[in-house]
Amino acid sequence: MSILIEELKHEHAEILATLNEVKRLGILSKEGQAKLLTVKEVLLEHLLNEDERLYPILKTSAEQNKALENTLDLFAIDMKNVSNIVKKFFETFSRGVNDEIQKEFELLCTALGERIKNEEDLLYDELEKLQQ
Repeated sequence: MSILIEELKHEHAEILATLNEVKRLGILSKEGQAKLLTVKEVLLEHLLNEDERLYPILKTSAEQNKALENTLDLFAIDMKNVSNIVKKFFETFSRGVNDEIQKEFELLCTALGERIKNEEDLLYDELEKLQQ
């Protein structure tokens, strides 16, 4: 496994562990809310890391690989959806914690969990093939 993939998987694990810790503490608790702010920072750093180091490699390869190009197009569409969920959640969160936040937090956890699984199962495998 490449160093980049190991690094990205480590970041994924950190994001998921933090979200699970927020669930354990409770999104309505001060401790849970404080922990949640750390996941936002880690998530933004992770996305930047992917944008700078993962996607350029895949996009270059996709110029010669139509199937990969189609996969990246689907991931781009999915990322818009995930981004909207994340933005909506943190906008709601910034206005204060209420009953609505719990539902949005569950949507956030589900969206990020599915995105992470898909990246690791599809994109990271593709990157491994390219680096062999």
